[in-house]
Amino acid sequence: MVGRIYNFSAGPCTLPLEALERARDQFVDYRGTGMSLIEMSHRSKMVDGVHCRAIELVRELLSVPDDFSVLFLGGGATMQFSMIPANLLRDGASADYTHSGSWAKKAIADAKRLGKVNVIWSGEEANFTTLPEPSSVTAGDGAAYLHLTSNETIGGIQWKDFPNVDVPLVSDMSSDIFSRPLPLERFGIVYAGAQKNIGPAGVGLVLIRRDMLERCPDDMPLYQNYRKHADANSMLNTPPVFQIWMISLVLEWLLGQGGLSWAQQMAEQRSALLYAMIDKHSGFYRCPVNRSVASVMNVVWRCPGEELEAQFIAEAAEQGMNGLKGHRSVGGCRASIYNAMPIEGAQALAQFMDDFAQKHG
Repeated sequence: MVGRIYNFSAGPCTLPLEALERARDQFVDYRGTGMSLIEMSHRSKMVDGVHCRAIELVRELLSVPDDFSVLFLGGGATMQFSMIPANLLRDGASADYTHSGSWAKKAIADAKRLGKVNVIWSGEEANFTTLPEPSSVTAGDGAAYLHLTSNETIGGIQWKDFPNVDVPLVSDMSSDIFSRPLPLERFGIVYAGAQKNIGPAGVGLVLIRRDMLERCPDDMPLYQNYRKHADANSMLNTPPVFQIWMISLVLEWLLGQGGLSWAQQMAEQRSALLYAMIDKHSGFYRCPVNRSVASVMNVVWRCPGEELEAQFIAEAAEQGMNGLKGHRSVGGCRASIYNAMPIEGAQALAQFMDDFAQKHG
């Protein structure tokens, strides 16, 4: 497609061109109905079919066990920061959290507003550049759940494996879900904002084990009650139809590529290109995170000074590579290389990094 750039933004981010083109071709007149899907009643057979297909694709790609419900909810992952403790931290219950960076911090802050939180591990002293060995993580006595953030989009660190604990594991997987197989048997809840590997912003995906639903109290406000959403097959209220439709198109594309095994292989290839260039010019580029937990979704690095970083970002944009500025809270450079980033994009960025370092190093 003429004029399409490589979008390395952290989210909203690049989506598969095939999915975007399918949406374009059906947007005004959906399957010959004379109207757009997003104009139709959410109770119509047409919308219900799209909704159910999206759930079916989530189940197929992630091998979701039968004892899990699949929900599409408003508010993205941020809504889940409060919904989880609101449902599970009742009657004086406590929860354990790991503090791995910016997004874990937000989840912890909301949970503390609603109940007792024990931060059982924090990477603050190491400036959030590393993670604990999963086998070393244990839950405290009586914890309702243990929460972790599987991939810190801002800090560029990622859990390569997950703890196996005696309480339900709960995880924010916004920036690496659908990038690898998951041991869902260890989890009680997995949630993710859509705008990275799933679809456009405006919806959150929640996988919740059915025994967790039994903990949801009847006196919860209606929309905040997971059990009510599960009983309604995630159609408790008017759903975000456009976002769910796009999710179905993105996941159809992913299935056609080869599913999670393909996604994992490509994530490793894309990130390896960038980390290799950082290593090649180690006197010029610096990756601040422990390489054993370096993210394959969000590669972060620094140049020798903020002026060179600004120049790097500007020149890359001139060559059709956008979104490389690091988050405002940490600075530097960041390349978000989600499932829809073609390998050619990572190759182009690696070549630019090589040329830039040779020119300015």
